[in-house]
Amino acid sequence: MEKLRRIVKEIAYTDNVNVNVSKLSPFHRSLIPFLSFASSLYKLTRSLRHSLYQYRFFHIHRLPIPVISVGNLTWGGNGKTPMVEFIALFFARSGISPLLLSRGYGGGDEVNMLRRHLLGTPTKFGVGANRAAVANHFIQKYGYIDTGNSSWYEKQYLDGKVQSLDSEKIGVVVLDDAMQHWSLWRDLDIVMVNGLTLWGNLQLMPLGPLREPLTALKRADVVVIHHADLVSEHVLKDIYSMVQGIKDSVPIFLTKMDPTYLFEVGIVNAKIPLTALHEATILCVSAIGSAEPFVKQIQKMGALYVDQLDFNDHHIFHSRDIDMIRARLRELEGKFCSKPIVVITEKDYDRDPEILKQLYPFRVFVLCSTLKVLPYRGNTEDSFKKFLKVHLKLELPAAN
Repeated sequence: MEKLRRIVKEIAYTDNVNVNVSKLSPFHRSLIPFLSFASSLYKLTRSLRHSLYQYRFFHIHRLPIPVISVGNLTWGGNGKTPMVEFIALFFARSGISPLLLSRGYGGGDEVNMLRRHLLGTPTKFGVGANRAAVANHFIQKYGYIDTGNSSWYEKQYLDGKVQSLDSEKIGVVVLDDAMQHWSLWRDLDIVMVNGLTLWGNLQLMPLGPLREPLTALKRADVVVIHHADLVSEHVLKDIYSMVQGIKDSVPIFLTKMDPTYLFEVGIVNAKIPLTALHEATILCVSAIGSAEPFVKQIQKMGALYVDQLDFNDHHIFHSRDIDMIRARLRELEGKFCSKPIVVITEKDYDRDPEILKQLYPFRVFVLCSTLKVLPYRGNTEDSFKKFLKVHLKLELPAAN
């Protein structure tokens, strides 16, 4: 199954299946008719389901507080979870308690990472497929605040400082990976785009990586191009043109992942500087939606040599995987006459913090990064935060 998923992904990210089919292997080409048929069925069911919500045959639940959806048009690697964290921190530091809602699939790695990063903030976490029900449960349990009410604003910001009043009450809901979750009304739709991989062959799943046609960008209130630091100015201009060709008025922001430090598996609280990777032989091991940005980040840190071993998104490591990783490490050790270092992502660590300890005596480092909004064409981090406040009609101080 792992191998089949990898092959399907390779087909999905061929520039254009119809034009470049000759570049694929005979086995890859033999799968295309089956994938094309499955893609047609997916398109039909998705279109029918969306229409049932659009014409109110299926109920769309409304919450008494603002709801932000962070989603995408393709599978994995678009920066949704880092953006959810960015937004949650913004609201938490503004005195508003956010509720993060996630489906919690893939071993709960993303939720576990968010819990660890947002520890000490008033953020609450709801996990479950029926996010409307989960949200209502939390609202009943903790209550909610009207963040657009000026009287609340005056109480929360006495003397220009955020107070701790009503810290338990929920003020905003943030949906992780929810562009296609139509059962819950949202006040703001943020669509994340992976600047490196974009939309692959422009086909719907499973023939391509698209969950919806590109015309779905018309529903976006804002588009964020992620990993923008890893693509050229020419590519950025092309992406801008594509997005604005679909929805001319939509604001576009750029983001990147900014590496900050490392920690060693088993020693979470000890921060290791990124310079520890200088002149080292590195094996990047990951089971994430898009490994390319992760590997490119490591390559920019001055390593002697960078190798990679990729697994499918949310893959849970087993003993056989550890054996495979160890075999690759021994190959690298023999080739470079030094003990290589394994580097993984936080998402891979939080999926199973224990199993990678089995690679001892090889050291396993976890790369920690934070999402940054890049200044581009007049749009900055401050203007992004202002956009959130204005669009959601929130009463927040100008400094946030």
